[in-house]
Amino acid sequence: MARSRKKTEVIAFRGSGKRYSILVSVYGRPPSGGVTDKIITGQLGYFINLQKLFYGGWDLIKIYNLSSNTYICTHNNTTAMNYFSSDFKLGILGGGQLGKMLLADTRKFDIQTYVLDPSAEAPSRIACNKFFQGSLMDFDTVYNFGKQVDVLTFEIELVNLDALEKLEAEGVKVYPSPATLRGIQNKGRQKAFYKDNHIPTSNFRLFENLKTLVLHCLEGKIPLPFVWKSTEFGYDGNGVKVVRSVVDLENLPDVECIAEDMVPFKNELAVIVVRNPKGDIKTYPVVEMEFHPEANQVEYVICPARIDDAVAQKARAIALEVSEKFNHVGLLAVEMFQTQDDEILVNEVAPRPHNSGHYSIEASYTSQFENHLRAILDLPLGNTDSKVAGIMVNLVGAEGFSGDVVYENIEKILAIDGVTPHIYGKRETRPFRKMGHVTIVDEDIAKARKIAEEVKNLIRVVSQK
Repeated sequence: MARSRKKTEVIAFRGSGKRYSILVSVYGRPPSGGVTDKIITGQLGYFINLQKLFYGGWDLIKIYNLSSNTYICTHNNTTAMNYFSSDFKLGILGGGQLGKMLLADTRKFDIQTYVLDPSAEAPSRIACNKFFQGSLMDFDTVYNFGKQVDVLTFEIELVNLDALEKLEAEGVKVYPSPATLRGIQNKGRQKAFYKDNHIPTSNFRLFENLKTLVLHCLEGKIPLPFVWKSTEFGYDGNGVKVVRSVVDLENLPDVECIAEDMVPFKNELAVIVVRNPKGDIKTYPVVEMEFHPEANQVEYVICPARIDDAVAQKARAIALEVSEKFNHVGLLAVEMFQTQDDEILVNEVAPRPHNSGHYSIEASYTSQFENHLRAILDLPLGNTDSKVAGIMVNLVGAEGFSGDVVYENIEKILAIDGVTPHIYGKRETRPFRKMGHVTIVDEDIAKARKIAEEVKNLIRVVSQK
């Protein structure tokens, strides 16, 4: 739906100390079109951030301090920033494989990029304009890094939220927003968000620590089996365990956690949503995920998912609803269960490029990485349709091998038509460590799946002898 635009002003900024009042005059605010005047009181940072509240709906936004006769903040939505071959700087928190693949598109567009990562050997170090080594959880490190860039994004959720909120209040565009990330970073808050917003998800209970959960299990208050999840710092299958008896809780960390009902499902699905600040939104096709039974990591991603169209449409509709309720900008990967009676339950989300979208580099008109860039820069979103069927095979370190990596038989898979390996740039392998992926494309999804199985059996990620 198109939005009408007329001249808009935010004026008459008054106040003293740390609290302020503002007169907001909005001309042509959709959908009513009239004039709205409001007095709002709050923190200065909130008013500076009013540009995000109004961004995308009007032409001009101004915040004016009558005491000093100066503009605190302006945003002209009719003037596009020059991102390409310019002094514009995009900051990326995290320099792993997701950042490295995102940088392939920043290089395509000649966008200047800064990357922050704790590791001096981060895969992204070879592809950015400037690389900074430092902790993503340290306030000063993240804040000082963010002050050097115009737009800030991230490839991992484990970042210092307080620093992001301060940067946003001071005018740095942070996408996805700290508010979105705060609702997602903690799995307990994320699950409560689904319940509060009537988004279908499995039942769960939140526990302050593991000891409390164990006590409830011993008293028979928690039915077995269930899925244990740490509310924070889980990643790539870590922080998740199926609990079939109280013994399974031994040696788990004594941290805040949730116990989720086990879902008897037909398929594990995912939908990637892309949304820009104006509210333009698209979904990629539903994908089907096959997981490794021990590592709880995706082994295969199959696009399109081999499910009924009615189920696929339902999954895409729920993903859109999740995105809009979170009010996110950028990519949002929504992982789901298809139940035995074809209902869709949201499992969890990731507000960044995601393993379930890697197939899109070769199989889609616009990859997830390019669309993430388009979204956070408020550019037109690219076509999310697939050109061909695509299957992604994760390359993880083989069990029993640690040390300098060797990709055994990689030359053999390179000889197969439609096969493209991606090597992430990690020098050392260990069991189940994500080291790369392989995409297989073909007009025939059944043929692509057969080739994917061949690739999986051929290539091995081992270490030097």
